[in-house]
Amino acid sequence: MQVVLLCGGQGTRIRDVTEDLPKPMLPIGGRPILWHIMKSYAACGYRDFILCLGYKGWLIKRFFLDYRLHDSDFSIELNAPDGVEVHHRPSGEDWRVTLVETGLDAMTGCRVKRIERYVEGEHFHLTYGDGLTDLNLRELESFHLAHGKIGTVSVVRPPSRFGEVEVRGTRVAEFSEKPVVARGRISGGFFVLRRDFFARLRDDPDLVLESHALPPLARDGQLMAYAHDGFWQAMDTSREFRYLNDLWARNLAPWKTWDRPPALRIAA
Repeated sequence: MQVVLLCGGQGTRIRDVTEDLPKPMLPIGGRPILWHIMKSYAACGYRDFILCLGYKGWLIKRFFLDYRLHDSDFSIELNAPDGVEVHHRPSGEDWRVTLVETGLDAMTGCRVKRIERYVEGEHFHLTYGDGLTDLNLRELESFHLAHGKIGTVSVVRPPSRFGEVEVRGTRVAEFSEKPVVARGRISGGFFVLRRDFFARLRDDPDLVLESHALPPLARDGQLMAYAHDGFWQAMDTSREFRYLNDLWARNLAPWKTWDRPPALRIAA
């Protein structure tokens, strides 16, 4: 299956980190969060990506155009900029990346509609360019194919922003610095969708995936939930940006599944 990534939003809630980059390009450990997401998919065997571009999309294009040069030694003739001689090419990703201009102000549903012509199979993965997880994406796909409905969404328990204290009388029975909220679940933003889903979308810049397309799908009984109780974290604020970078710096990043043995990455 191909993987569609929504990379066009302006990230207004995280502008205090930087105004020079689109949110998918904000770095974690020196690499864009987008790269981390794609590495997680690649660890499960996915290599064909479609990126829905919008705000400052040319910076994402530039990243991939220069990708093979990031860690390479090379010489360039300044009077012939196209004459680049690469001396050392590190073993890189065997990804196919299709970068699609889906509009500066288009909402998420419209962006998905505008990449329809690039989706080749009967099913595809879809996610956002700002969320990290240790979700087994192969198991998500298997669940989707087994139930036969149009869509599947991962559902998670959101991490609490504050420490949680369990009190019995006046005694603290348990204190948790970063607990998982016990009540309810939210969308984890990792979807698998059947191609039929495109028929429910319009090429309308105001079409929002989350409020205009997914609720009717659910009401029609065509959206199934895949529960994930492992790591999940969106990067919407500067606090979350610092938190994810801290996990990476301390070598505690749960989403770094590509360094695990294959038997642990993909269920048999």
